[in-house]
Amino acid sequence: MYTFITNPNARSGLGQKLWNEIESILTERNVNYQVLFTRYQHHATSLVRELTSDLERHTIVVIGGDGTINEVINGIVRLDKVTLGYIPMGSGNDFARGLALPTDIRQALDNILTPSRYISMDIGLLSYEEEKRRFAVSAGIGFDADVCHQVVISPLKAFFNRLKLGKLTYTGVALHRLLAMETATLTLTLDDGRQVRYPHTYFAAAMNLRFEGGGFMFCPKADYKDGLLDIIVISDLPKLKVLALLPTAFRGWHVRFKGIHITSCKSVDITSERALPLHTDGEPVFRQTHINLCLEPDRLRIIAAP
Repeated sequence: MYTFITNPNARSGLGQKLWNEIESILTERNVNYQVLFTRYQHHATSLVRELTSDLERHTIVVIGGDGTINEVINGIVRLDKVTLGYIPMGSGNDFARGLALPTDIRQALDNILTPSRYISMDIGLLSYEEEKRRFAVSAGIGFDADVCHQVVISPLKAFFNRLKLGKLTYTGVALHRLLAMETATLTLTLDDGRQVRYPHTYFAAAMNLRFEGGGFMFCPKADYKDGLLDIIVISDLPKLKVLALLPTAFRGWHVRFKGIHITSCKSVDITSERALPLHTDGEPVFRQTHINLCLEPDRLRIIAAP
């Protein structure tokens, strides 16, 4: 049986309209399913935790954006017991972009109902204070997290969603926050013992997929199945140069320039001289000065594109 986790408020309320269309197809094809609607922030996490607490195998289909994906994976009790399908309905859709999943609604649904290929995906884990949060796409501290925080409350998101240009929300907010932010010194301690200090840092992000923030290819070589996180740090650059480099990140060309640092590791500790914004898959987390990033021991089975 398929369990659909649906965010009716995705894309400023279009999620409900989408579900009505999907439900008619499911009924027409006599599919055995149940649907669970999310009503508030983090509701998907509690719904999925209750669903998977029986430790049985489940096929969960997420209808929403990267934030809904994040909530769902944080509710899964045993990653190795779940098969995940995804129908993208968000502003950024970096999860679908990074896994080359169909973005057309009918094509995505058909791919889920008649799957021909699966992938086994690494899942990231962020630890801070006494808390832990999983991530599928990325987790970051500093500028990229600040952008995510502002996107949540920005009226631009609803405006661009109505125009079907949702990813421009991230670009617009990014330009504004870059001019307003202050840099900080970050110290990274990698799992091989290396410790690197980065002064005047804009942000550090651990990437499980190549894309973040609505299509920025921050880590072009990130691979969801290699058992590693790709870490990007942008530091010691004038704001105007960072501003000029941002558009090149859509193609991954930014990696050619000085001040862009990328490495791979299984885990990393990041310490900041002051508390900075933090995010997992674009979902805001309270400001922190010290975090750890690694991968879960188990992988998640994803219904992939043919």
